[in-house]
Order: sequence, then C-alpha cells, then structure tokens
Amino acid sequence: MKKFTPRPGFTVLAHKLALDPNATANRHLHSHGGAARAAYNWAVAYITAVWRQRKAEQSYGIPQDELTAWRSWSLPSLRKAFNEDKRTNARFAGWWEENSKEAYNTGLANASAAFDNYAKSKSGKRKGPKMGIPRFKSKHKARLTCRFTTGTIRIEPDGRHITLPRIGTVRLHEKRADLRALIDAGNMRILSATVRRDRGHWFVAFQVEQQHEPVKVSRPDAAAGIDLGIKTLAVLADSDGVLGKEPNPRHLDRALKQLRRASRIVSRRQGPDRRTGQRPSRRWEKANQARNTIHHRVANLREDTLHKMTTRLASEYGTIVVEDLNVAGMGRPGACPAASRMPRSARSDASSPTKPVGTAHDSSSPTAGTPPRRPAPAAVW
Repeated sequence: MKKFTPRPGFTVLAHKLALDPNATANRHLHSHGGAARAAYNWAVAYITAVWRQRKAEQSYGIPQDELTAWRSWSLPSLRKAFNEDKRTNARFAGWWEENSKEAYNTGLANASAAFDNYAKSKSGKRKGPKMGIPRFKSKHKARLTCRFTTGTIRIEPDGRHITLPRIGTVRLHEKRADLRALIDAGNMRILSATVRRDRGHWFVAFQVEQQHEPVKVSRPDAAAGIDLGIKTLAVLADSDGVLGKEPNPRHLDRALKQLRRASRIVSRRQGPDRRTGQRPSRRWEKANQARNTIHHRVANLREDTLHKMTTRLASEYGTIVVEDLNVAGMGRPGACPAASRMPRSARSDASSPTKPVGTAHDSSSPTAGTPPRRPAPAAVW
C-alpha cells in the first residue's frame, strides 16, 4: 500500500477527543467495536485452521506437495474470503449488515498485521520481543475499537458534535470550535477517525493533515536536559546552570487507601472462576467497576502531570534533551538499591509507562495512540 505523503507545509497529526454518546450512539459504537473483534477472531480461525490441518496431514505421512494449500493473510485476501463467507456463516449472516464495512475491515487489518508481525519475528526480521501466534480476543477483555477511513467523517459546524458513518451524530464532551475553524479555513483535513473505548469512556482520534505552524518559545536559544529518576519524577538543568526538580506526585500512594477498601469489597463478592466455569455475580461486577474507576483516576492524573510538565518545557526551551534510560527497569525490586528501599507504589508512580500526551478529554500529538517510554512527547525533537 502506498504511504500517504502530506502536502508541502502540512504535517500529519492526531486529535483525541472524548465523546458523550447517547443511548443509541452508545449501542452503535459497541456494535461496531464488537464487529471488529468478531472479524479479527474469524481471520485468526481462518488462517490457523490450515496450519492445524497441514500439521495433521504431515503426521499421516501425506507428501509435501499434496498438503492443503496455505492461506494468505494479506488484507485483500482476508477481505475477499470474509465477504464470501459472511452471507452464509451463521455467526454473521443475521447481523453483519447492521454495521459499517469499516468495522470488519478494522478487525481484518489488525489480524493481517498480527500475522505479519509473527512471521517477521519468527524469521528474525522484526526487532524486539518475540511475537507469538495471534490468539482470539475475549469478549470481556478485548478493547473495543473501530477505524473509519471512508464515508461521512466530519466535525459539525457547532463544534460540539461529530458525524461518523452508520453511527450518526455523536456529542463531544467538550466543544472544539477551534478544530472546525481550521477545517473551514482550509488549514486542516480529516483523513480518518478511530473510535475506542478506554477506561470506561468512548474517545475518537482524528488523524488529520494540518498546516504546520511553528511554535514560539520564550527562550529559543536556551537548552534543557532532563534526568529521569525514581524519588523525583525528573531533574532539570538548563544551559544557564539553573537546576530544578519535578517532584514525584505519587498518585498511586494517595489512592492506596481507597484501593484497599475497594479490593476488600470485591473479594467478598462471588467472582469468576475459570476452573469451575462460575460466572461473576452482578454485585461483583459492580464492585469491580468501582475499583477500576480508582485505577482509571490514577492513570488520568499521571497523564495530566506529564502533559503539564512537557507542555511547560516545550513552550520555554528551544532544545530539550532527555536521557535514554530504562526507568521502568530501575523500578523493579533489586535493580536499583535506592528503589528497593522505596514502597512499591512509589516505584510504580515513578516508572509507570506513559500514555499519549493530553488531559482526560483531549490530546493532539503526532504519536497519539502509541505510549512513549519517556515523558517528553509534547516537545518537538
């Protein structure tokens, strides 16, 4: 597939916005996310069925040239096979027309990428940890997501609603008339939209082609170095010799009392048991959701802290240098003597992987959707 190249003077950015869907829109969003998961699981079963069949045939002594032919996991091949099967497959025949074709394409594209990563990892062409064979996504654990690349994708003139294919108009959590103004002025064009349910809320990430506007900083000739730490979030030193410290807010420490109480309540409810097939009670699900809300708040506070720090530094210094250090590794017990004497919650606060820059409701970053390992994504490198 040909790589998209922005026009001269433009760059590709992402704007992540929180949604406030009504009951109808919420049902459609869940349906599209579930359809993407179902298409992904279909693709995994479609490809791995041939692998198991060939392995069984080899055990029977069938010659290599007579084995069942391989199935391609390229996106066009998966899409063609799925379109032929969805009308007769009992799993899809009754409801596949209710969702946009983009929902199924999202699942098939993710499955194609997963098999491609597995093949490249097995052959040594892919760096990083070894990738295993793609597995099925659980209905209760999978994160609902769907990507739209065609159809009606727009921000409404009031700046408070968006329109997505087959889903319709959805209300935004915050008014974004500034984005609509950029579109009306011809300085921004929407390329795609990805809806995702994260931490109990729906978000949409617009991938846009936006005119590049140089950011003015207060001290363009000054440089700053950032040293990440455990006891302190970061130590700053600029070219003028001024030192500064960013204290570790330890959001998890402050929430431990609430977490302990919520965890005790969960432990007193009838939870799921894989060994016996026991399903959780409604009271357990309600208590578990209350506990997850505390975890979500801690994660949002961490994002907010990093966003404020990185935005302040990016608006002040012309050059920012960050050390390449595995802070998450330092936070493990025994890896750092100073860290081993700290409470586990404090190590977790200091070394937790960060999410894309932004508050709980909006972020604009070229790398939105990929969690960086160092807290400086608001700066231009």
